[in-house]
Amino acid sequence: MLLTVLGFVMIATFLTLIMTKKMSPMTSLILIPALFCVIAGQGSHLGEYVLEGIGELAPTAAMLMFAIIFFGVMIDVGLFDPIVRGILRFCKADPARVVLGTAVLAAIVSLDGDGSTTFMITVSAMLPLYLRLKMSVLTMTMVTATANGVMNTVPWGGPTARAATALKLDAGDIFVPMVPALAIGLLSVFALAWILGLRERRRLGLLTESGPASDTVTTTEAETRDRTPAGVGAGSRTGSAGATATRTATGPAAASGSGGTATPDLAKPGTGGDSGDGPAEGGAGGTLDPNRPTLRPKLFWFNALLTLAVLVTLVAQLLPIPVIFMFAAALALTVNFPHMKQQRERIAAHADNVLNVSGMVFAAAVFTGVLTGTGMVEEMAKTLVGAVPDSLGPHMALITGLLSIPFTYFMSNDGFYFGIVPILAEAGAQHGVSPLEIARASLIAQPLHMSSPLVPAVYVLVGMAKVEFGDHTRATVKWAVMVSLVILAAALLLGIA
Repeated sequence: MLLTVLGFVMIATFLTLIMTKKMSPMTSLILIPALFCVIAGQGSHLGEYVLEGIGELAPTAAMLMFAIIFFGVMIDVGLFDPIVRGILRFCKADPARVVLGTAVLAAIVSLDGDGSTTFMITVSAMLPLYLRLKMSVLTMTMVTATANGVMNTVPWGGPTARAATALKLDAGDIFVPMVPALAIGLLSVFALAWILGLRERRRLGLLTESGPASDTVTTTEAETRDRTPAGVGAGSRTGSAGATATRTATGPAAASGSGGTATPDLAKPGTGGDSGDGPAEGGAGGTLDPNRPTLRPKLFWFNALLTLAVLVTLVAQLLPIPVIFMFAAALALTVNFPHMKQQRERIAAHADNVLNVSGMVFAAAVFTGVLTGTGMVEEMAKTLVGAVPDSLGPHMALITGLLSIPFTYFMSNDGFYFGIVPILAEAGAQHGVSPLEIARASLIAQPLHMSSPLVPAVYVLVGMAKVEFGDHTRATVKWAVMVSLVILAAALLLGIA
């Protein structure tokens, strides 16, 4: 019982500290579990637990390191510039269309089954547009993570494969019947994106593509605007380049003097683009300057085919993911930047993201290592499963779906699917609930899981978007839970789970 209480208190302490910004995620992921390990009387085993956690997450850190370099190079050389231009044409400077376009792009890219890939491509394509239109960057991170969570259930994405392995089932038998419920969940994400986009439209007004294209917005300004209530700060404002962007409000803000037009000429050649906090040539934290010196238009088709080959190899699982990105990054650097000096410059340009994300992965290893090594996870699971009355036994699929919401947020997928799901399946079997129903129900909470502090890819998302993890959490959790409940309700109504 003590371990159960300590486990829940440790998680609550961690979340409280990062959401109130009393500690950074990295330091709290390291220090909080270390403290609770000592309180649990297992301080002498702390080093052992941490090394076990690091051993489990080291391949993930290697994958993220080389994936950031690979996709960073693809961004530098201009592979994704056409996507930006296409989205810009679709969005027509309408915030509602921009947010919906973000959700659609994230969902499509998520078909590769890798969250970090999705976040890098989506943020690189959409962030300059959000900054140009002065939209909330937190809306982008929330929609991107939630859409990716729904699509993360593809058989090659991880959760479905883990559920199949843990319960000795076929991944296709789990996933295919879930497609209708997941489709409804994805539609709910698109509907949510449209609603949030309309809210942004009311806050900012309907923008038009007119006037000079030199308005420049920095990431710091965007973060400031994220903390400004809707309708506040209206009127004309001057960008960092000295140009004035004005807006014509079509919502309630019009009565208070929001006025004018803004110019989102982001992807048009010769406009100079935006200037973010990142490198001007188009690094992961910057913007897609159409005139940056790192562009390689003559190598466009080589880079496109290389990226396609990477995605196909990922889906087909021909090689371990870290190995795929190691070879892809090395090949991309060698072909696009054949000189040593150029390669060093490209690696240095993305070193900040690499260091931050890799550091977060190893910090998360401390948290997961202690949570698992001390036995807290196992005791927490037994306590919650034991609290289920026998009368609810025939409804174990529903209970599994509901329990997956907190468990997949506070635990890694490995811990949940290999540690908790078999216990739930055994309890369900005693009441005639098939393991297939339990496996399908266990996928319900993936929209929330992708914003868990224990998911390394989420630090790619918040790092590239330059937002605080605590801010992202506050903006995302309630909507991700809602989408998870929509999927659960659809699965129950359709008789899937």
